[in-house]
This record gives sequence, structure tokens and C-alpha cells, in this order.
Amino acid sequence: MRRTRYTNASSNPYSLVKTAEEIKLIEQACRIVADTLAMLENYIKPGIETIELDRIAEDYILSRNALPAFKGYRVENKEYLHTLCISIDEEVVHGIPSNRVLKEGEIVSLDCGVKKDGYYGDSAVTYPVGKISEEKQRLLEVTQKALELGIEAAVEGNKVYDISRAIQTFVEQNGFSVNRELVGHGIGKRLHEEPPIPNFVPPLLARRQYPNMKLLSNMTIAIEPMVNMGDYRVLTKEDGWTIVTADGKPSAHFEHTILITDNKPIVLTYR
Repeated sequence: MRRTRYTNASSNPYSLVKTAEEIKLIEQACRIVADTLAMLENYIKPGIETIELDRIAEDYILSRNALPAFKGYRVENKEYLHTLCISIDEEVVHGIPSNRVLKEGEIVSLDCGVKKDGYYGDSAVTYPVGKISEEKQRLLEVTQKALELGIEAAVEGNKVYDISRAIQTFVEQNGFSVNRELVGHGIGKRLHEEPPIPNFVPPLLARRQYPNMKLLSNMTIAIEPMVNMGDYRVLTKEDGWTIVTADGKPSAHFEHTILITDNKPIVLTYR
């Protein structure tokens, strides 16, 4: 979940390096997120209401002595009231749980955040509802692979745009597009920290907003490609939260919180 645009991104990447104790706390929050999303896969079937998925997730998170990170999240005087963001087909992100029933052939994105002992974890996955079309299946596969390629680029010595370039290049080579309105982010003691992690290499005029920060060992970031089957443009629905594709075509969303190292990134929300 991210709606805030960055305007004064930190120029000091060393301030974002986490201590061993902080990493341990972030990791425990991430483990609950991963377990929640893995558990919910069993409930993704035609006929279930999205509000029921939300209740299941909240009950499970609370049972782990943690808190839903999204519930109570505020942006521009709006407060989010649910545990999950549940986005179906053309809904890109921030879909609000409701009495809407999942239908055969849809794809549904579940975005989940957890706060545990003052630290956060964040992850998202898009699941098929029953049997889906070949085109939707390819969208899921390309988005998940784009996330994997972005993670591979997140090593010490690289920069933010190395992640962005890996995601954008692969997605566009496969005929899809990446969202320009929302981005990944740092994570730790706050749900959304610096640096912003765009899924595209920003044009020159946007590079102050999305600085090409150097990546350092023991940074923790959330990488989250949001990939549209058609055009990258999006709109916000009247509820003020739900982002949908402008052309009405489906979108997929995959996200992991990772720990940057000098060798291979560690996926903290691995399911």
C-alpha cells in the first residue's frame, strides 16, 4: 500500500542500514505476512466474499500477537479500515474488501502488511480463481518473474534503477506495461521508508522524486511490480482507494520484502 509521492528522498543511504536486532524484528513480521498469504491461498475459490478473506487474515495475524499494518493507515485524511487490500482483475492495488464474491476465471491480488514489536513486513501475491485464461496466466507468470529479476538486481553496489530496469525491461519485452503511479519502498520501523523503488526507470524530470540511490548491505526494501495487461495508465475509483487500469484490462501484483546483502538478496517474505 503506497499513495504518498516522494518529494524529499533521503540522500544518505547509510541512514537506512538496519542493525542485526532490527533485521531480526523485521524478519519476524515478514514471517507472519508470508504465512498469512500462504494460508489464504486455500480459501481462494469461486463463491467466497472478499470480506471473509479479510476476516480470516485479521484473525490469523492477531493470533500471532501482531497487528494488521494497513488497518488505520491514513492518507490525505482518509483512513483504511481493513487488514488486506484485495484487488480483482482490472483493480491494480488497494481494492477494498466487501461482499463481492470471487468468480471463476478472475485473478485476485492480496496485499498484506504486518506490524510486530514495532517493525513491519509487507508482501503481495496474485492468485487465480479456479481456471483462468492463458493470457491471464501469462500475466501472472511475467509479473512474478519480473519480481524475481528485480530481487536479483538488489545487491550491494547496485543502485535503485538497476532494480527498476530489470523489471521494466522484462515486462515490456513480454508485451505488458508497468504502473507509473505507485512504487516499492524501504521498510522497517515504518511501513513506508526511503528509498522509493519504481518499477520503471524514471524520465529525467522525475529523478529527483525517485533518486537512484546506492544499495547497501542490511537495507530492507519491498519490491513490488504492478503489471498491466494493457496500457500502464490507471485511475482511482470514487472510494478514494482502489486503483484500476484505465483501459479496463487485468493487472497483477507481486511483492516481497527483502534484505540486501553483498551477495544474494534474502527474501524475508518467502512463502
